[in-house]
Amino acid sequence: MTPRELHDDSIIIDGLIIAKWNRELLEDMRRGGLTAANCTVSVWEGFQATVDNIVSTRQLMAESSDLVRPVHTTADILRAKEEGKTGIIFGFQNAHAFEDQIGYVDIFKQLGVGIVQMCYNTQNLVGTGCYERDGGLSDFGREIVAEMNRVGMMCDLSHVGSKTSEEVILESQKPVCYSHCLPSGLKEHPRNKSDEELRFIADHGGFVGVTMFTPFLRAGVNATVDDYVEAIDYVMNIVGEDAIGIGTDFTQGHDQAFFEWLTHDKGYARRLTSFGEIINPKGIRTIGEFPNLTEALLKHGFSESQVRKIMGDNWVRILKDVWGE
Repeated sequence: MTPRELHDDSIIIDGLIIAKWNRELLEDMRRGGLTAANCTVSVWEGFQATVDNIVSTRQLMAESSDLVRPVHTTADILRAKEEGKTGIIFGFQNAHAFEDQIGYVDIFKQLGVGIVQMCYNTQNLVGTGCYERDGGLSDFGREIVAEMNRVGMMCDLSHVGSKTSEEVILESQKPVCYSHCLPSGLKEHPRNKSDEELRFIADHGGFVGVTMFTPFLRAGVNATVDDYVEAIDYVMNIVGEDAIGIGTDFTQGHDQAFFEWLTHDKGYARRLTSFGEIINPKGIRTIGEFPNLTEALLKHGFSESQVRKIMGDNWVRILKDVWGE
């Protein structure tokens, strides 16, 4: 197969997109051949604002049903592939929308939320993010993990502190993930994960989605798709070819005000970090350029089987387990 033929034939899953919701984005997903994506609908929002986000997003999806379909099961992902559409998995980057109500977990599951990050950078009722002193998983957090296991919702630890992450990994009866992270072995950063952390999650049946967010890549804003492949290769050498996938962290379409909101605690309080210039790696600047990643992986020496696993098959397998199918 040519690289393009392999890309078109494969299941392509992006484990984290936080781009601006509009028809142009959905059209670009189709240009990139995405089979499915975990799309963020909540970060700092509480319950009501998150429901409002889901309502408006579902309306856009209904208006663009020629391009996308909702995903509640992995069968929906395979159906999206057959239909030539992109399956949309709703995801949270913070458990804040659960507020202090365990029952909200099941409500959001029924609305199509399949992946929830336990904390976003700072402390919440569940545990601690990666930019604060880590107090670990709270007892309420243990109840949330148990309920997420019960309803079939994946625990994401990408922006979560090291101690809280370790305790979620040990507490969860289902596999958990870093949906979008990079290795600190290539660049030291509070958001990057050490070799030990990567090995620990894999040894406990977990999963690692590798991001291409340039502030966390070794080459920074000068990074290319080949630098992204370098990071994928580095992580795969630690976790193995069955526990790795893609989680780009595409922020396509957002302006500076959005990044100011992301980088302040609760969206408005103290500044947590500053990303500087936001530019994706050359060769995969937009979601529509996704086929270039398949080509770069092959060029780097990955086998067709490994490419299929990395680009989507591994995500399908792990989600099938977590979602209880």
